[in-house]
Amino acid sequence: MATTHSLTPAMQRQRNARLRRSALYLALLAIALVAPFVAYPVFLMKVLCFALFACAFNLLLGFAGLLSFGHAAFLATGGYFTGIMLASYPGLTPELGILIGTSAAVVLGTLFGVVAIRRQGIYFAMVTLALAQMMFFFFVQAPFTGGEDGLHGVPRGELFGLISLADNLNMYYFVLAVFVIGFALIQRTVHSPFGQVLKAIRENEPRAVSLGYNVDAYKLVAFIISAGLAGLAGSTKTVVFQLASLTDAHWHMSGEVILMTLLGGVGTLFGPVVGAGLVVSLQTQLAQSPLGNWVSVILGAIFVICVLSFRSGIVGEIQKMVRKNFK
Repeated sequence: MATTHSLTPAMQRQRNARLRRSALYLALLAIALVAPFVAYPVFLMKVLCFALFACAFNLLLGFAGLLSFGHAAFLATGGYFTGIMLASYPGLTPELGILIGTSAAVVLGTLFGVVAIRRQGIYFAMVTLALAQMMFFFFVQAPFTGGEDGLHGVPRGELFGLISLADNLNMYYFVLAVFVIGFALIQRTVHSPFGQVLKAIRENEPRAVSLGYNVDAYKLVAFIISAGLAGLAGSTKTVVFQLASLTDAHWHMSGEVILMTLLGGVGTLFGPVVGAGLVVSLQTQLAQSPLGNWVSVILGAIFVICVLSFRSGIVGEIQKMVRKNFK
């Protein structure tokens, strides 16, 4: 095992970066654990659900270079299937309902991926948008989704049959655990050899092909993982709000997750979390103000300012400053 004195400058920098990252994770986790005693737990749960959704989308866009305009379909699929199962089978525990909803999103992601993954750029984006719109109209017409009214009164139930999730504090810590698991999976994926290949494909796909990598297979797996995590976010959100609605399936939701990701910093791990927190906070505050009808306009203006002023997003710009100061 190499000692500190035998480390090269590059290795030392990597070691210091890992230590800073670990300290940051612990600090953020500590803040998250005490947050429900300071802020409204339901609001925090909404932020965590959308943060997981944005992180799932960022795995595809930021690390695989694939812009999907149809990720709302996976969010809604997870939510609807979880809501249907929990409402239809009262004895089903919420973790099983969420697992079923997530599995449904994985299956849908596989089908979408097989169709779309061979396309690139704007063609890939348009194919995903078209497929997502098909799912939207399916949810409108299907008799078991409640149509435009959606599914209401989805029971939260008891976690493992023991812990009541009707209590917002219990529900919050469950949602926090789901988010941490999802975020940890994304981080592990990004820093694995698989993630390094994804980055190589994003930077120069022809070169990755010339090196012998099955590019389509890697992109398909990334698409499926991203879809599954988006479904996990939708399933958890349905349990939190006891509701599954068409709002989650609308193309506006696909646009919102793009805004969250780019605002926070595409290609960064924490960027989507920050972006989701800002967007959800702004939507909540503006909805309660006289500017409630101007939410979309204000968010659009903020997005334009962000793109023009700091194209790497909030977290991306902070990371640039940190790297510059710690060189």
